[in-house]
Amino acid sequence: MKSYLAAAIQMTSQPDLEKNLAAASDLVELAVRRGAQLVSLPENFSFLGEEREKVRQASAIAQQTEKFLKTMAQRHQITIFGGGFPIPVADGKVSNTAVLIDANGEELARYEKVHLFDVNLPDGNTYQESKTVKAGVSLPPLSISPELGKIGLSVCYDVRFPELYRKLSKQGAEILLIPAAFTAYTGKDHWQVLLQARAIENTAYVIAPAQTGNHYARRNSHGHAMIVDPWGIVLSDAGENPGVAIAEINPSRLEQVRRQMPSLTHSVFI
Repeated sequence: MKSYLAAAIQMTSQPDLEKNLAAASDLVELAVRRGAQLVSLPENFSFLGEEREKVRQASAIAQQTEKFLKTMAQRHQITIFGGGFPIPVADGKVSNTAVLIDANGEELARYEKVHLFDVNLPDGNTYQESKTVKAGVSLPPLSISPELGKIGLSVCYDVRFPELYRKLSKQGAEILLIPAAFTAYTGKDHWQVLLQARAIENTAYVIAPAQTGNHYARRNSHGHAMIVDPWGIVLSDAGENPGVAIAEINPSRLEQVRRQMPSLTHSVFI
């Protein structure tokens, strides 16, 4: 692996597949113009609307989203990560699936979100992802690239489960992808500190594309897509508006931190 630029895209996706893909295309192009070779898109980037509409449109969303990702990868000659979109499964539900695609349009890795967001927040909002989404049952895969390094996949709520990332780091993960549609209420207190924790405890880069702003009704996301280095330093933060966070992924920095803080070699239980 050589040093390269990675991008974490920030969007305000809506209940409109075509508009979302057009917005994503513009932001991918912006990231590429700035030199990014690995571009990541947030959870629900192609559709963020009412749960019943997500299920109803799931076939079209899945088909067009996968086509979009392959087209972007080939057109711009990049590796692209689609951080979560619905794919129809059994029992009238969908999976929340993230896909990593290489510059040839070939799939490198696929992950079905394991931890589903079923919570009642103090701001009055209730989320029951499990009503429409079937949880995955497998550990996220590790994608190994000579150019980009060893990349571990995850999606949003997974960030609260450190054992998932420790298992990935034990397999050799150097970069952790954490795409999200983090709620505005939880994000203000938890988002950045969780990302930094995952980076620090695994001495790995964290790339976290995000949703921001109002999507529909009372659904609001925190924003602050960011890239964090293995020491926990925030290298780039997209703030609160749609845009792109870009930073260098540097193998020398990774090696330096792991040499100075060899905590992965000291782990006892995992």
